Amino acid sequence: MSLVEKDLKYIWHPFNHKGTEIVPIVKAEGAYIFGEDGKKYIDGFSSWWVNMHGHCHPYIAKKIADQALELEHVAFGGFTHPQAVKLAERLVNLLPENIDKIFFSDNGSTANEVALKMAIQYWYNQGESRNKFITFTNDYHGDTFGSMSLTARGGFNEPFERFLFDVEFVDTPNEENRKDVLARFEGLLKSDDVAAFIFEPIVQGAAGMLMHSPEILSEMIALCQKYNVVTIADEVLTGFYRTGKFFSSDHLKIKPDIICLSKGVTGGFMTMGVTAVDEKIFKAFDSENKKHTFLHGHSYTGNTLACAAANANLDLFEKEETQQNIQRIVKQQSGFIAKIKSHPKLRDARNFGTIAAIELDTEGESSYFNTEGNDAYKWFMDKGIVIRPLGNVLIMIPPYCIKEEDLNYIYSQIELFLEKVA
Repeated sequence: MSLVEKDLKYIWHPFNHKGTEIVPIVKAEGAYIFGEDGKKYIDGFSSWWVNMHGHCHPYIAKKIADQALELEHVAFGGFTHPQAVKLAERLVNLLPENIDKIFFSDNGSTANEVALKMAIQYWYNQGESRNKFITFTNDYHGDTFGSMSLTARGGFNEPFERFLFDVEFVDTPNEENRKDVLARFEGLLKSDDVAAFIFEPIVQGAAGMLMHSPEILSEMIALCQKYNVVTIADEVLTGFYRTGKFFSSDHLKIKPDIICLSKGVTGGFMTMGVTAVDEKIFKAFDSENKKHTFLHGHSYTGNTLACAAANANLDLFEKEETQQNIQRIVKQQSGFIAKIKSHPKLRDARNFGTIAAIELDTEGESSYFNTEGNDAYKWFMDKGIVIRPLGNVLIMIPPYCIKEEDLNYIYSQIELFLEKVA
């Protein structure tokens, strides 16, 4: 049997329905992945937005290999190790000034799940029972049950909706709806029953890279502070310069109490989740009362190899070349979106930082289940480009090592697709 035949016999892939084509990949380097048949593809979506500096980066790979020969893992309950301490210290110094503590987990969903549980127990430990959460319409926070409850209804979680707890959804803010959004939001906060407001800051990833105002979001966080409500920024997608700054929270005048990270934290090498918290959150758990303990942990919490990868990833962000590449990509993305924004076959085109999205003007609503992007995906794969669509929205979030000419090639093929196929 071929690799694909064995795959189809034994493996259940995420987000794949019957008939989805499986492409065997056997090698990767830089911005490229290579198929079993030798075909080269430009990884235009950073392998689900996780890859930062390119595939198989030798520096990160060596740091992982070196660490594997020294200490591969130790239970994080009651133990620590140099890589975790180093990583936590570095993250605290990079994150907004109010962030003081780092809690490690395994992935983006669990980073948000941890934040949700922290918010609930934060109030419980203080003798309060707050039962309400607020999030944005179209937000996506993960696939575990708590994070699903905080995610927009329908679509990703429709089969499970009857098991999810109720959440208040508010529209993402812009200049047109600012007054109405802030009025409804403040009305919800006045109930004194809100545990936390969780949000994807500036860019809503799974919704199709929808973008909203950082200035008005800052006003919403300020209202939360006024009414003593915990704020949680889900930066699983937007962290590590995806929005042009180290964290999207760096665009906000008022900083959140909790920041959740994953995807880019290890440069795309290892799985890791981070929930970073303000000292005031931690203090509610810092007690000799065992019932105040935050009873959450995973077997691979603070995994040594993942921490080594994350530290190597941060090393590469300190290089001038990396910063120059990020700013070049920001400029290229902005220029291309400005060029095609008014194209008659597009419903919209938008960008923020290194993220760009073009929304095809197709029949039906723009959503993950709009099938019009399937043909586009196949067309680009044939051209040697991986742009995994979210419904009818084509996403470009390249690794920072991508060459200028490769990004321009993607742009040229998008223009060709719009003229000849769309």
